[in-house]
Amino acid sequence: MSVGTTAPTPAEGQLEAPSDADPDIQLAEGGGSKSPLKIAMTRLMRDPVAMISLGMALFFVLVAVFADQLSGLEGQNTTDLNLDLIGDNTYPIFTANTEHWFGISSGLGQDLFARWVHGSRPSLIIAVASAAGVTIIGVLLGLLSGFLGGWVDRIISWIIDFLLSLPFLLFAIAIVPIAVNRYAGTQVGDYVDEEKVATIRFLCLIFVFVLFGWCTLARLIRGEVLSLREREFVQAARALGVPTRVVLFKEMLPNMLGPIIVSLSLAIPGYVSAEAGLSFLGVGLRSPSISWGLTVATAQNSFQAHPIYLWLPVLGIALLVLSLSLLGDAIADAFNPQTRR
Repeated sequence: MSVGTTAPTPAEGQLEAPSDADPDIQLAEGGGSKSPLKIAMTRLMRDPVAMISLGMALFFVLVAVFADQLSGLEGQNTTDLNLDLIGDNTYPIFTANTEHWFGISSGLGQDLFARWVHGSRPSLIIAVASAAGVTIIGVLLGLLSGFLGGWVDRIISWIIDFLLSLPFLLFAIAIVPIAVNRYAGTQVGDYVDEEKVATIRFLCLIFVFVLFGWCTLARLIRGEVLSLREREFVQAARALGVPTRVVLFKEMLPNMLGPIIVSLSLAIPGYVSAEAGLSFLGVGLRSPSISWGLTVATAQNSFQAHPIYLWLPVLGIALLVLSLSLLGDAIADAFNPQTRR
């Protein structure tokens, strides 16, 4: 009779975990289960792509916050003209030196490093402000549409369908000159305050992005609410007479944090690209504002003779959008229980 080894069996009362189960979804130490938010944060912390992307995004945020200090460290600012360093062909007579770390621009001789660090500000401010506005409006209207239903749902759905039918680019091109003419006074003989015009253009971009951006998120939240409002904990709260606002914001909203955070993280890089593209087309920001998109539009004519003038803002836009996009994808995967990174 041969003697063989037998695999140990689980102890009575214990279940053997599946071999392909995500370890982050297992019970936490001490017997308590982790919340979906804690599970997602744990998966993000273990994801090297997410951490590298987060570090790169934080780098650009710090550059935008401390732009004045960084340009002061170089000893230059964004408005000084260095015409004595411009040759007869309107191009700089040098590429870079200890006084101008990235060189100077063609034509006016403005310091490129100072304009590069300051150019990150409007992109990030517009993107974050637009994404925040889209999230607030989309979540509120999506909650009301899905939970109340009836005529409220029909009106909100009609508004969403109407806005989605409008051409975004044509609307953006039209609204900027209308707002400038209305609030800045650009009639013949009027004094034009360039700073005021720049501020109006800045606010118009945020308005356009928010106006067209909340619709998709509102539809997503509406669908989530339609599935959640039939759940037992919501029905029990309504049967007990809990106020509607408490049901919406205390019972249902915490269960939708995953889709909301994912939508927010993916919206920011989209608005960074959109701001740069509209500024490049002349629809967005204009001087005296400083923007990477504006720099690309100005530098395109001198690309062959002075390539660094164009490549600096292009690389800044590309790296910022790439880091934010990868971070958004990582967040989406972290909140998705069907993926493992």
